[in-house]
Amino acid sequence: MATRTVRKTELKIPLQTSAATPRGGDRQLQLLEIACRLFSERGFNGTSLRDIADEAKVTKAALYYHFPNKEALFAKIVLESLETLLNRARESCAQVDSPEDKVRVFMLTTADNYQQNREAWIASSNAFRTHEESESKAKALELRDQYEKLLRGFIQEGIRSGHFRAVDPSMAGRVLLASINSMSRWHKPQGKLSASGVVEQFVDIVLGGLRNH
Repeated sequence: MATRTVRKTELKIPLQTSAATPRGGDRQLQLLEIACRLFSERGFNGTSLRDIADEAKVTKAALYYHFPNKEALFAKIVLESLETLLNRARESCAQVDSPEDKVRVFMLTTADNYQQNREAWIASSNAFRTHEESESKAKALELRDQYEKLLRGFIQEGIRSGHFRAVDPSMAGRVLLASINSMSRWHKPQGKLSASGVVEQFVDIVLGGLRNH
């Protein structure tokens, strides 16, 4: 089967998480929006339910009606965000053929998700890193592992087919994902390059090192 090079501008899959990027006047979505913002600014452990209720100008009882505890917020924000990211990555990568195109599309799909849901991404990352062990945390770990395994699989496929050099797929995957995971610490959304533009350049550099010349 013939393959083609896929660039960022060819990706037309809309990336939007219903839980992590609330819209409209629905109360639950308003509370989720506020929780995402506060988690991204103060961290998961640094934000209380009282903080969220005060920001929303509702009573704690009203907040408890939708989210009885922070565990419920974690499940709604983190799990649904991870599920959406994993599903979008699978869907977009299924549209291309070569291992190199799959790696590129995987990364650009992730970058688009970050760009469109930056606050929710940061909130989810903060919550994921600091949340104590729980059933929801275990599910989040499983989803994260599936997501990272998908990328490693494309790299392994490239090694087997001769497209890529014989590198450690786990190490190569970490290098690629670091370009996005570190972005919230230095990238300015209104800067010269979009998040997707940054990641596209990073992918070009890494793929140049992976190719079996």
